[in-house]
Amino acid sequence: QLAFQGGGAQVGLEPITALAAVAVSTRKIGLIATASTTYTEPFNLVRQFASLDHISNGRVGWNIVTSWSEPASRNYGYETQISHEERYQRADEFMEVAIGLWDSWSDNAIADDRESGQFLHDGRVRPIKHKGEYYSVAGPLNIPRGPQGRPVLVQAGSSATGRRFAAQYAEAVFTAHMQKETAKTFYGDLKTLVRATGRSQDQCLILPGLSPVIASTETEAKRYSEDLNDLTDTKVGLSRLSARFGGTDFSHLPFDRPLTAGDFPDPTEVESARSRTEIIIGVVKTESLTLRQLLSRMAGARGHYVVAGTPEQIADLIEDWFIDGVADGVNLMPPVLPKMLDTFIDQVIPLLQKKGIFRTEYQGDTLREHYGLERPANIF
Repeated sequence: QLAFQGGGAQVGLEPITALAAVAVSTRKIGLIATASTTYTEPFNLVRQFASLDHISNGRVGWNIVTSWSEPASRNYGYETQISHEERYQRADEFMEVAIGLWDSWSDNAIADDRESGQFLHDGRVRPIKHKGEYYSVAGPLNIPRGPQGRPVLVQAGSSATGRRFAAQYAEAVFTAHMQKETAKTFYGDLKTLVRATGRSQDQCLILPGLSPVIASTETEAKRYSEDLNDLTDTKVGLSRLSARFGGTDFSHLPFDRPLTAGDFPDPTEVESARSRTEIIIGVVKTESLTLRQLLSRMAGARGHYVVAGTPEQIADLIEDWFIDGVADGVNLMPPVLPKMLDTFIDQVIPLLQKKGIFRTEYQGDTLREHYGLERPANIF
């Protein structure tokens, strides 16, 4: 992630531009950019991702977000945040347009007949003529269908609305859980929803976030984790917690009293990242966390699963999640970079390879091939 965090503010390069630069310097790694369906236009964004898929020879993915930050909404001409329900209504129509544009060229549209001078076969590129509630797009796209057909579609919403959206469109789902039990429940629920749409559940990968603190002994790892938690700036922590709950002020709460659900607003009334608010309240209920403990838990992993242990313990946990129907993989979130990432690569990856649950070499060239995902059929 090409971004830096400091003082509660985010500073980062525009991801599609940045990944175009990365694409020409790499051969195998996948390139997933986050882009909003709320604050972009379908034709322009689809064109950018199609271009990046061609530039990277089929290694691009799109992390689809609806944007939950109210400050972000003010950068795009809105006085207040668009409601949760309307953001997903827009997203549904956005995806209808996006898929139509990517598929507005048949796979064999290009004739490339130099003798006759004919570039395209007749009738194999068509307009989409979309007119909906939010978008009016004539089409077709002015770029041929990419190496992957469409970018790998990634999504992170875990609310009821977000799960429905993921079941319909997502091929990989990045999800946050602070407990194995909630992660397993989410896995089963989403796979059921995917099957209900007529899709194969294997074509929607679930990748919970994992923040591993690794050391040679469990005691050392836990001490390291505690030291990291002690570095938590309470003002920054309160600011981040407030943002998760749509600006709710928690500064009046005592730091060392166990929190209750009554200390938080009703998640259904929060217009920001609703699923994350539900996860936070859930772990507060089951573990009776104090405010200080909650801020520490969220400091590095931002509400994702934190584990402190030896390389063997980390590898065993990942294997358990894979076998027990909790995850198809993990979204690795090292709390300290680059040190903890290097440790994971050098000491945990070899153990996962020995267990037979992590590849020893790439099986193909595209991101779809890396993930074991099918190339989508053209709706043309």
